[in-house]
Amino acid sequence: MKEIHSFPDFLDNLYEAGMSMGGENEEGVFGLCRYFGDEIVWHTEDAQTDPWEWRMRVLHERNDIAYGKFFFKKSGYITKEWFPYFYRIRRGGRGLQEEYEEGNVSLYAKRVYDQLSEHRELPLHLIKEYGGFGREDKSRFDSAVTQLQMDLYITMCGNARKKSRRGEEYGWSSTVFCLAEDFFEADVIKRAGEISGEEAYEKLEGQILLLNPGADLKKVRKFIKGR
Repeated sequence: MKEIHSFPDFLDNLYEAGMSMGGENEEGVFGLCRYFGDEIVWHTEDAQTDPWEWRMRVLHERNDIAYGKFFFKKSGYITKEWFPYFYRIRRGGRGLQEEYEEGNVSLYAKRVYDQLSEHRELPLHLIKEYGGFGREDKSRFDSAVTQLQMDLYITMCGNARKKSRRGEEYGWSSTVFCLAEDFFEADVIKRAGEISGEEAYEKLEGQILLLNPGADLKKVRKFIKGR
């Protein structure tokens, strides 16, 4: 890993690492923030040196990096190369309906997932509108969206502003979500089906310990499994 002074440096390191926490808290596992140079400052709106801007840049400018709440219910990055291993561990070849029927997925998560299954891609405000979520549902809705990201059912794929009846954009940008299967090409998901759970775990654990030999093994397990 080299010191990060700009967005291109961040991309170089991310491709080499394959995964990273999105914020400054590494959770005892690994994050690229440890390599940030003095030029890297949050919330300056400088596309080259503000990590907050990089979240959307990877989604808008790249097609081989996923970003979402993947680790410890917090943001993180996973490259296309490593996504099949996480997908195999988190999903295990099971569908949401099956997990819902067994009580492993909440009703609110199912309602969110059903909207994205129908529309394939939606900004957060339209998921709420189409799914009939009200203000009183905010806490459970937010938890459902996080749960679905952690389990790799859905992922962020960009952002969009609300539109008036005239089609004019207004207000703050809203995060756009899609199904995880639609984010990468089919071969990425196919690859996940060819990996055993044991192989996936060993591969991920080995990479994490290569990146951070002193990583807390209990937290590494949670980082990989999502729970």
